[in-house]
Amino acid sequence: MPREEVVACLEQLASRVPVRTGTRVINIVRDKCGDYEVAIAGGGTIKARNVVVATGLYQTPKIPRLARDFPAAIKQLHSDTYRNPQQLLPGAVLVVGSAQSGAQIAEELYESGRKVYLATGRAGRTPRRYRGRDANWWFARMGQYDRKASELPSPEAKFAGKPHISGTKGGHTINLHQFARDGVTLLGRLASAENGIVKLKGDLHDNLAAADRAEAEFVKAVDAYVAANGMAVPEESLPVLCDGFDQKILTELDLSAAGITNVIWATGYSFDFSMIRLPVTDSDGFPIQTRGVTAFPGLFFVGLPWLHTAKSGLIYGLSEDAHYVADRIAERRDASDDGLPTEIVPQNASPALKQSRATRTWADRVMALIWSSALSLMLDGFAGHAAGIHPAAPDNPSHQSDSAIPPIDATPRQR
Repeated sequence: MPREEVVACLEQLASRVPVRTGTRVINIVRDKCGDYEVAIAGGGTIKARNVVVATGLYQTPKIPRLARDFPAAIKQLHSDTYRNPQQLLPGAVLVVGSAQSGAQIAEELYESGRKVYLATGRAGRTPRRYRGRDANWWFARMGQYDRKASELPSPEAKFAGKPHISGTKGGHTINLHQFARDGVTLLGRLASAENGIVKLKGDLHDNLAAADRAEAEFVKAVDAYVAANGMAVPEESLPVLCDGFDQKILTELDLSAAGITNVIWATGYSFDFSMIRLPVTDSDGFPIQTRGVTAFPGLFFVGLPWLHTAKSGLIYGLSEDAHYVADRIAERRDASDDGLPTEIVPQNASPALKQSRATRTWADRVMALIWSSALSLMLDGFAGHAAGIHPAAPDNPSHQSDSAIPPIDATPRQR
């Protein structure tokens, strides 16, 4: 669906269910009767027998600590707040992170005439289309989206970085070698910054090779699937580029000498479920649950990457998990109480908050609420396909979507 259709879908859902926007949940506690009290900013409490947490993992933009070591004159943005080249100061731009967001932003910037330096990580590359089909079509057809979280090589693998799978303007393959051919200076990972000098890891060629291998594995898997199933699809050979390997590996970058006046941190997001005042997360801060169902009756999660399968964090796969959770809620329904939230609201609350809900079908309301909440918060993760045919655990302890910045240390993950 194009963006406009996604927005229209959300607006249609919002017109059918009691949606409140611009309201932050402060905490969720469980009372002595086993029900939940949800405190909201500005006062007021929503009391409910069931609570579905659909906040996703893309909650707070993550900017590494070394950003504080950059000169004050440098304009710094996170990819979350980047909109267009006009936001930036005149001059060159350093983009940190070569996953989906970083690659798209870098491409837009150099196409607009900016000189771009791109600090790369180990994000893979997937062609936008191959043998007549969209890459996501192939992932779905080959069953990659149906892989279960239990099949991952490690719990940490669910945080693996997203590949660069598509450029903008209708979609096309993004290739860092093409970036190099077009004049982008590719760099290894950032290590430190001091007095306007950025120290770099010498891993650029390794990062490029990792992206090349990801594409080769995808092609190999598709070709094998086509042959095994006798599919009548066109033959195709993808371009083989190597321009990135021709670039010199830099170990430091003088920001002033390079004319860099802007830095864009495409370094992912952090998440935090501490608002739930119950022991519901593991050592990584990820919810402890089975297909969205926690050990606390009435407390559920939806819309998280690898909640149950590879597609749990995508629009494409949301409905299956939402239906499952809605069914579990239906099983808990008390014959004398429809199980929906009752709210303590100020006397001057809007009529929409006070209107009777008895005219809606109970099951439809539960399903629509779950769908609208999770859908609106997972859009940023759509490009993250099925975490690849070859998922790899991240080497960053703070769940960044890309590894253009090396781990701070070997201590347990920060929460």
